[in-house]
Amino acid sequence: MTTLEIDGLTKSYGTVKALQDVSFDVPGGELFGFVGSNGAGKTTTMRIILGVLRPDGGAVRWNGAPVDLAVRRRIGYMPEERGLYPRMKVGEQLVYLARLHGLSQADAVAAMEQWTDTLGVAERRGDEVEKLSLGNQQRVQLASALVHDPDILVLDEPFSGLDPVAVGVMSDVLRAQAERGVPVIFSSHQLELVERLCDRVGIVRSGRLVANGTIDQLRATDRAAWTLAMSGGEPQAPAGVTLTADGPGRWRVDAESAEVGQAVLASAVASGTVTEFTPVRPSLTDLFRDVVSETEEVA
Repeated sequence: MTTLEIDGLTKSYGTVKALQDVSFDVPGGELFGFVGSNGAGKTTTMRIILGVLRPDGGAVRWNGAPVDLAVRRRIGYMPEERGLYPRMKVGEQLVYLARLHGLSQADAVAAMEQWTDTLGVAERRGDEVEKLSLGNQQRVQLASALVHDPDILVLDEPFSGLDPVAVGVMSDVLRAQAERGVPVIFSSHQLELVERLCDRVGIVRSGRLVANGTIDQLRATDRAAWTLAMSGGEPQAPAGVTLTADGPGRWRVDAESAEVGQAVLASAVASGTVTEFTPVRPSLTDLFRDVVSETEEVA
């Protein structure tokens, strides 16, 4: 399987340690969400992947070999800052960028037409980029990352400034790219979107990767908890259980084990009508707040 591997990256700017032994991999076909506070090291990592920055230590590999110029030409990159020529027309610009990646004129035009259609900006092909709304500029920016049919996608805040419809379109495009075997890594401050879309998530804090795993792995807790809702009675709390009222007819059940928690459910069924008994697991937003320091800016 094709894999993008980030191995032990370190990078300093004077006395500031931007990255400290950052390691993770993104297999082909996976969406990897890279999240962290502003200045945590996300963009620095992406720029090293692209070869724009050179690390002080560590390596980036593609299929086990160091990433070289040939591989970098096969990366689709979308920067957080606008990276397009503002006074160049959309269609001409996408064709130009496709040609820079080695496509023929005919293939470049076909790719431009495909992606402007897919991303909903076909009617703006003849407009200058600076005349587009920020959301449409973001769509064109994504088209520029896809126009050469890349083997790897690296996207820095691709959902910034998009309305819900555009978020849905972009989400579908990224999922389709993963389904065709492309490793997709993107950063975002929209944690609910990351949780919904990504196969795995890495959380970076002050240049260190402090969490990395699937959503289920990251949300797993040592102590079982449920939300219980019922009418016509009240649950009983055996030893090892804490019941916390959470509104009329609702409780949070914290138990030392799943078996003990089931005893609470049994007592609730015996005394009334249970309408809800669902596991409580932390959201990605909760996890993010837990692992970032109090001094960092939480987006």
